[in-house]
Amino acid sequence: MGAPSYRAAGNAALITLAASSLATPALAETSTINAADTAWMIVATALVLMMTIPGLALFYSGMVRKKNVLATMAQSLSAVAVISILWVAFGYSLAFVGDGPWIGTLDRWFLIGMTMESVNPAAKTIPEALFMLYQMTFAIITVALVAGAVADRMRFSAYLLFSIGWFTFVYVPLAHWVWGGGFLGTMGVLDFAGGLVVHLSAGIGGLVAATVMGRRQGYGSENLAPFDLSLAVIGTGLLWVGWFGFNGGSALAANSRAVMAITATHLAACAGALTWAAIEWATRRKPSVLGMISGAVAGLGTITPASGFVAPWHGVIIGIVAGTLCFWACTWLKQRFKYDDSLDVFGVHGIGGLTGTLLAGVFAVNAIGGTAGLIEGNAQQVLIQLYGIAATLVWSGGITFVLLKLVGVFAPLRVSLQQELEGLDISQHGEALQ
Repeated sequence: MGAPSYRAAGNAALITLAASSLATPALAETSTINAADTAWMIVATALVLMMTIPGLALFYSGMVRKKNVLATMAQSLSAVAVISILWVAFGYSLAFVGDGPWIGTLDRWFLIGMTMESVNPAAKTIPEALFMLYQMTFAIITVALVAGAVADRMRFSAYLLFSIGWFTFVYVPLAHWVWGGGFLGTMGVLDFAGGLVVHLSAGIGGLVAATVMGRRQGYGSENLAPFDLSLAVIGTGLLWVGWFGFNGGSALAANSRAVMAITATHLAACAGALTWAAIEWATRRKPSVLGMISGAVAGLGTITPASGFVAPWHGVIIGIVAGTLCFWACTWLKQRFKYDDSLDVFGVHGIGGLTGTLLAGVFAVNAIGGTAGLIEGNAQQVLIQLYGIAATLVWSGGITFVLLKLVGVFAPLRVSLQQELEGLDISQHGEALQ
């Protein structure tokens, strides 16, 4: 009696194993998640998060005075914590779920319904959770960028309230308009990795914030020189490397387009740094370290919207244009209108994002990004890019102004004169560098 039982059990096991082996290929054929793409996007996500902490934190804090170093770092750190929670709660869903022209839906509110197998239509070869995390890092650094324009004088409580509002009413709608199925993306606006969504929106938001906040005490009459440019150089290096994930990762796959974007990105940074240094050398007889790192970041920001649409050699041209125009914006333009954009958020990121978005419409190569630009005979693309620029300027600038006025009703935007003189490290956080 025992032998037939064992034989029956063995036959059943063989049948189960055979059925499993037949089912596995069918399952693999229906699954769209790709291991190589997933691995690359995990790395890209880590690289972009690194751009904020410690990259931007070091870059910004190295350019303020010693008494405000910790407060400046705290702004970047708090952006990571606050925006991450808000992104999971509603930001991701409103930006990337649903294809309404103005805003998405709340179907993924607190990631409800997300599974290990689910994917977003915008990135079908990676898990939806990974796509969500990758896009989260973009939201984080955009909010953190704005803070540089009002460094040295904004109250921390006001910054937190402003960040929540700016993320909700500026960043999330723009991300949906361009990348999430909204009206700008539908009409064909090219923004590969954030010329509009990240750089121009943060740049114009920073300019409006700096204007509303007013100039720092001693601006134009006191020495407001950076505390430690070595920190800023280290921060630049982290930003530069992180930008490979920022632009290369925006291909959303481990493919040739990602490599082309990374190559153009690196060349633009090099060209931007050299151009800024050359201008300083010609006009001031000495190329400054601050100038070289500013030029590099200008090149990186300017190539961002075009990086996945242009050839590598276009990155050199865009970097040269970036170094020239951003230098002009951070010197002549800033002095002409006398606004105190503390860390040149508008001059570098605003002008860079605007310029790069426009140049994407000029240099776009159909064989690389699927869209032809002006050089390939599609002059209409430049007009489409201009429309996207105008929409971003009006929305980000207008909403930023309204938000600052609303926040000012609930909390003073600016620290007191005495607190500004003693430094935000002590007045806002009770700590100071020795």
